[in-house]
Amino acid sequence: MFNKWRQSLCLIFVFVLLSSAVAKVEPLDAAASDPNVMGWMQGFPPADDRIIGYPASDYFSFPKLRWTFCHFREIQATKRVGRGLGSVTPFSEALDPAIDDVTFTPIGATEEMTWKASLDANYTDGMLILHRGEIVYEYYSGCLDREGRHGAMSVTKSFVGTIAEILIAEGDLDESKLVNEYIPELAPSAFGNATVRQVMDMTTGLDYNENYADPESDIWLYTAAGDPTPKLESYKGPRNFYEFLQGAEQKGIHGDAFIYKSINTDALAWMIARATGKDFIEHLSERIWKPLGMEQEADMMIDSLGTPFSAGGLNLSLRDAARFGQTLLQQGVWQGEQVIPTAAVQSISGGGDPAKFAGAGYTTLPGGSYRSQWWALHNENGAYSARGIHGQAIYVDPTAEMVIARFATFPISFNAAIDPTSLPAYQAVADYLIKKP
Repeated sequence: MFNKWRQSLCLIFVFVLLSSAVAKVEPLDAAASDPNVMGWMQGFPPADDRIIGYPASDYFSFPKLRWTFCHFREIQATKRVGRGLGSVTPFSEALDPAIDDVTFTPIGATEEMTWKASLDANYTDGMLILHRGEIVYEYYSGCLDREGRHGAMSVTKSFVGTIAEILIAEGDLDESKLVNEYIPELAPSAFGNATVRQVMDMTTGLDYNENYADPESDIWLYTAAGDPTPKLESYKGPRNFYEFLQGAEQKGIHGDAFIYKSINTDALAWMIARATGKDFIEHLSERIWKPLGMEQEADMMIDSLGTPFSAGGLNLSLRDAARFGQTLLQQGVWQGEQVIPTAAVQSISGGGDPAKFAGAGYTTLPGGSYRSQWWALHNENGAYSARGIHGQAIYVDPTAEMVIARFATFPISFNAAIDPTSLPAYQAVADYLIKKP
């Protein structure tokens, strides 16, 4: 797919090799790679060897990405997600230092680890735990503090899926319609004869490779299309997200199986815009940020046309990520108001079809599923999660009445490298909180 564009792909996207190489070479640990210790972008001006900027191979390589993830707005074109002029809805706090001593055994390991030790093991920049709506744990490190915003990466997808579910519940989006009924331009593409629901659940049959460790993967062609900076004269590929989506080709049968492909999310965001006359950023502001009384505005990366990078471009604060998760835990209710329809929350939290998920190869999520851009664990606690590369997560555990928001800059992009420590840690804290009076 897209072979005619590969030869003109800018070489800047070879940064994936640098990111994946850490799987073969032991990276600096969390303390040594702390961006403050490294001295990135410090000084007036910074020293030449401490500068982070273009090309992407520079700013997205480890350990520089540990600075970048808190500074995307300074590198990428972004658009503001407004919070309005209303007051912030505060959290109550009941911090529990004993959480640091909670122990668990990582998947595939024999020795126990403490919650506190897991923070550095996962290169955690921010961790917040809510229990019954109260902050019981809050931690910042590296590039992040409470005032800062962090790249959410594919956690962004779950915001898109939630907006889509809101519109379905309110009758403004029909999950059974074909994509081409909302976007005629996509009729000749692989998306044209897929349903809205198939796009939402990523069961589309697309000839699209999302292997971050492959420099010729379609994910980097997609990233190049969305890069708002001027293209090289030799570049012949798509110049924005809309053009890229129109070139999608089909492979397989729509609806047969879950296969994670980020371009589904941008197609969904395009349908949201066409169905309502408002883009995803406007919906995010009006339906989530303003009614939840978010603490900060957010930033959304955009392409050269101002189109939001809906598959991974959101940058937000840790507390605001937790507010969103808590609203879902509360069946869409925030401060006594039904912000997200109950039907939308139930559709998300119920998860998708584990049989369609089973063949996707997610060994750390046995019995899991994917629905509406959310990952369902189908464990005893009914947990579900928003997940993004390098360790971003919003984890909702209804049984434990717990929400975890985490930002991280793990050297390896794939969550499979982080899950063996993270998932049992989350369960251990859930077990601990359930036993609390």
